[in-house]
Parts: sequence; structure tokens; C-alpha cells
Amino acid sequence: MDAIDIDDMVHVATGARLRRLTAPDGTHWFPVVDVARRLGYAGTREALRTVVLPEGCLAGAGELAGSAAILALSGVRASARMVNLPGLVQLVGACRRPEAAPFRAWVAEVVTAVQRDGGYGLQPSPVRAGFLLPPELVDALVRLEGEFDEQSAAYEEYADRAELLRETRENLARAADSLARLSVPRQRTGAAVAALTPQQLVESWAITGDMRTVACCLAPALVRGGVRYRPQDVTLRTGLSGECVRDCVRILLERGCMREVGAPDPDGARIYVLP
Repeated sequence: MDAIDIDDMVHVATGARLRRLTAPDGTHWFPVVDVARRLGYAGTREALRTVVLPEGCLAGAGELAGSAAILALSGVRASARMVNLPGLVQLVGACRRPEAAPFRAWVAEVVTAVQRDGGYGLQPSPVRAGFLLPPELVDALVRLEGEFDEQSAAYEEYADRAELLRETRENLARAADSLARLSVPRQRTGAAVAALTPQQLVESWAITGDMRTVACCLAPALVRGGVRYRPQDVTLRTGLSGECVRDCVRILLERGCMREVGAPDPDGARIYVLP
């Protein structure tokens, strides 16, 4: 029989009762996902990155249980990654949540006593039976709480994916807006040159280097009828300096590759079309 009830110790360490799998050799193991969640880690990966546990502290639930009956009693899936009590103590030691401070202080007290006295003694504490729940009920409550934690973790994973999709949508919207600023309404520029692709247009100009980079940025809108040009837009898309972009556009105009139509817009944008 344990000197300290394992569930009580885990409750003090993590602030909650965790699902537990007791292996045939008597060692106690806990789902890493439960431990990480209770200790405030973002997830299993962050917990195991924060603390590099010895190999013997981690194992799969399936190999520990040895039978489906033990797994069923623990409420843990066979694929779950488990951590033993020494590993759990190390994870608590690395946790910075205020709730873990009393347990860390107690561990420090134990280590100090062992160094000083060669051992650490426990004072027996009488427990009134009226406050104890039947073990079967405690196990059932822990299993239900563990299932809730799994569902909550799955929800958080889906929420993270939804957030990623939202950010992707916003990035695509910004890219589309940037492309829209480079395009020009057809009525301001005349008919598009449908028979020419952007690549063919750039090749026909026989240009290289930065000028070709700028031309490749302007060509798609030019072959559709015209481009609305601002140096900062091209700089953003090409990575070239504003001065370099302006020089390249000036040379393209001087060579007759394109021409300006109308007056500049209030924001300084100019309209260029094919000659």
C-alpha cells in the first residue's frame, strides 16, 4: 500500500484528479495530455519540449496496460501517451503557475531533509471516513473528467485550425486588394491585348535585371488593358527600392514599352497602357 495515496498526491501537484493507469508492476501512469492541460502548457508538445524527460518516464498506454480490461478501467485510449510519477513531478517543477508553488516547495523540503537527515518522515494523519467517497465513484468521476478534457482539447485543436483559416483568408483578401490596386477599369484604357500573354509581352521587350522584375509585375495588368501604378505597390511586391522602381518605369516609358494616359490620381497613382 502506498504511504501517500497516489490520487491525493497528484491532486496536490496538479490541482485536479487525473485519469490514472496502474501497470501490472504497480507503477502509476497518467495521460500526458491531462497533465499538460492542468499545468497550463499549451499542449503535449510544449510540455515535452519544456522538460526533456528520461526515456523511462514516457510510454504508450497500450503497452503499459497489457490487457483491454485495464485500459477500460482507466478510461485511457491505447494510443495515449503516458507519463509516470517521476515524470509528472518534473513537469510540475517546470510549471510556473502559482497553483504549483506549494508542491514545488514541498519537494524542496523533502530534498533538503534527505540531504540533512538521510530521510523524510511523514506524520500520520487520521482521516474521517465520513468524508471519503467510494473508490468506484472516484474512478468514475475521474474517467468522466478525463473524457471531458479530451473533448475540450479536440475543440481547442479545431479552434486553432479555424483561426489559421481565418488568417489565411485575410492574407488572401489583402493580396487580392493589392492586385486590384494594380488593375485599371477597361473604360479608361481601351481594349485589352487578348492575343498576348504577360510572359510574351516581357520577352518582346528584351530586358533583364531589375527592369525585367518590374516589367513582370506590371505586365499582367497591361495585357488586360492597363495598369494603375504606384511605386510603393511595386516595391512591396518585388522587394526593390522605390528609386529603383521609378528608374525602371522611366526607362520602360522612354523605350516606348508603355505610355501614360490621363492625369495622376489623387493618391499619386498613374495609369499606363500599351502603346
